[in-house]
Amino acid sequence: MTGTMGVSDSMAASDPILEVRNLQKYFQVTNGVLKAVDDVSLSIRRGETFGLVGESGCGKSTLGRTILRLYGATKGQVLFKGENVHQLKGDKLKKFNRAMQMVFQDPYASLNPRMTVGDIIAEGIDIHGLYSGAERRERVSELLHTVGLLEEHASRFPHEFSGGQRQRIGIARALAIEPEFIIADEPVSALDVSVQAQVINLFKRLQQEKWLTYLFIAHDLAMVKYISDRIGVMYLGALVEVARSNELYRQPLHPYTEALLSAIPIPDPEVERQRERIILEGDVPSPINPPSGCRFYARCPKAMPECQTETPALIQVEEEHEVACHLYKY
Repeated sequence: MTGTMGVSDSMAASDPILEVRNLQKYFQVTNGVLKAVDDVSLSIRRGETFGLVGESGCGKSTLGRTILRLYGATKGQVLFKGENVHQLKGDKLKKFNRAMQMVFQDPYASLNPRMTVGDIIAEGIDIHGLYSGAERRERVSELLHTVGLLEEHASRFPHEFSGGQRQRIGIARALAIEPEFIIADEPVSALDVSVQAQVINLFKRLQQEKWLTYLFIAHDLAMVKYISDRIGVMYLGALVEVARSNELYRQPLHPYTEALLSAIPIPDPEVERQRERIILEGDVPSPINPPSGCRFYARCPKAMPECQTETPALIQVEEEHEVACHLYKY
């Protein structure tokens, strides 16, 4: 995959490269069934960054791992370029594994400490038989340079690098087999604030150069706004709002989204003092026994009686702005 878009590519830029349809991922636990992802549908266009936000434990990472087939789907479909990834076998599965890669949250745990950086980056290259000998070394060197590291780093081990450098190694590993789609699962949350911006800017540069598509999972809403074209907000395993990045921040519709955005600090001290922070009462319900109706009902300052009994569907209320809330059903 090159960084230059041809005519056919630009025409297809608005077509979804990924479609998730009514996806469920349940886990059997001691006390019952944990509904980590429950009836999620979304689409991601070729070349865009789709941000996925929500509180810890809302199912963001599980959704990403189920899309990538690290987890099997309980129900529903994941269509990548029109094919259901959970039904792929043989050569088609190998082709999918090359087309979609993941950058993990913890740069310390995601790299094998017994392998050199060069072998870590080249692992996918070896699996897919892309390069060998001098070409392999040249490719590793090129990837190290791409992510801002040096050629001599290839002979070192992960423990010799900082967190930010390790995450760059993880990004190089993901890029090694020239994927089209990258799932970034909270890729900077374990890094120092001073390093986070560098890694985010690296993601943005690589997307422009290689025309990558991202599913960017995070809980930092300010960061997600900076990198994303569209954003989906998850709560307790379900999507509650999807909109263009600027639109979501300008006019959030779901009460949960409003509460999340109210927690983002504003750099103007006077504005920050005057604005009202929305404090949600109560705890997030258990995904083992989620409430009936709207899952946000017990914490919602705008709840109505029907919210307790009827599950709101995700409906479009404005152009490219969907929300699952009874306030907008009519």
